[in-house]
Order: sequence, then structure tokens, then C-alpha cells
Amino acid sequence: MPRTIATNTRVDLDGLLDFVRPRHRALLITRRSDGSPQASPLTCGVDDSGRLVVSTYPERAKTRNARHDPSVSLVVLSDDWNGPWVQIDGEAEVLDVPDSVEPLVEYYRNISGEHPDWDEYRTAMVEQGKSLIRITPRRWGPIATGGFPARLAD
Repeated sequence: MPRTIATNTRVDLDGLLDFVRPRHRALLITRRSDGSPQASPLTCGVDDSGRLVVSTYPERAKTRNARHDPSVSLVVLSDDWNGPWVQIDGEAEVLDVPDSVEPLVEYYRNISGEHPDWDEYRTAMVEQGKSLIRITPRRWGPIATGGFPARLAD
């Protein structure tokens, strides 16, 4: 059986966003107040302005950490465990109710499409006190796949 060779594909911002849009599984890495890393598995999307977006709650560690230190990293994974992935480093901004409501509508629409009742959705977001983390990409690694180094190819 031939060995799969690892790949690293460099992309510009448009290529990065095209890669991320259909992928919604990610790990958000923030820094605790002591500087140690904290990772959160989550669902992410891309907003209409090209920022990565995450729905959350104000009490969550990722939210508190992003407020304290807005330099974050997001590792976006493919649904297939062995599929391509990318790490994105960026600057986070946290939005809370009421400022988060319309960006949460955009988040939902960009990931899941149209909601059957947007007024109901907006009300639920306010009642739950939902927050949104927006991440502006500043740097990203190549889109990578796992595998063997080329020197070990059959």
C-alpha cells in the first residue's frame, strides 16, 4: 500500500477563508491569566467580513481569556480526522448582548442557512445572554495534511 505523503499548501487570505467556510470543527486556544494555554473544542464559521466567529457565553473560559488577552489561535479541522487542517493566529473581539445579536444571526446563517423564525432566534440569543467571539486572522500556517515525509514515499 502506498504511503500518504504529508502536504503543506500556502494560501492567501481568500484561499484560507475558502478552506475554512465549509469546515466548522475547531479548537480555540486562548491564554489563561497565568499565561498557560487553554483549548476549547467548538463550532466556528466565517462572517461576511472574513472574520472567524464563535458563538459562546460570557462565563466561559474561552470568553474570559479572549477578553483578557485577545491574541488567540484557532485550529480548524476537517470532518475527516485525517483531512486537511490549518492553524490561524488572530486578534479576538468579544461581543455581548445586545451587540452580539445581529452578528449571531449572521453566524447562524453562514453555518446553517436560514432559520425558520428569526425573531424566535433573536429572542433566544437575548434570553441566553449569548456572546460572539470574532477573530481577525493575522497569520496562518499552511493548510496541512498528515502523512509521511516525502523521503519515505514508496
